[in-house]
Amino acid sequence: MIDRLVRIAILSVPLLAAQPILAKDAPAKDAPGKEAPAKEAPTRQAPAAEVPPAPTAKQPSPGQSAARDRQKTCGSEWRALTEAQKAAQGPKWPQYWSKCNKRLKGGDKA
Repeated sequence: MIDRLVRIAILSVPLLAAQPILAKDAPAKDAPGKEAPAKEAPTRQAPAAEVPPAPTAKQPSPGQSAARDRQKTCGSEWRALTEAQKAAQGPKWPQYWSKCNKRLKGGDKA
């Protein structure tokens, strides 16, 4: 236990020593009326203006929409089955989804 505390203390000393070096320019606290806060305000606003607008959501392709519809249809069919029917169809959803998807696509057409 003490060994761990000593190791933690030894490893944290360099981090504490490097903290002032890594810190960005701290605002001057010499005089309250200095122009340092006024200079910081424009620099904070400039990066916000450079940020590009968020991209709009892409519309799914017709193939993606069809796949989503098939998955919803197969999911509703799977939920409607009883446990005995699920065991007969295939014990797990992935196997059932594969068979149902092929059936709804119209065979092995890809």
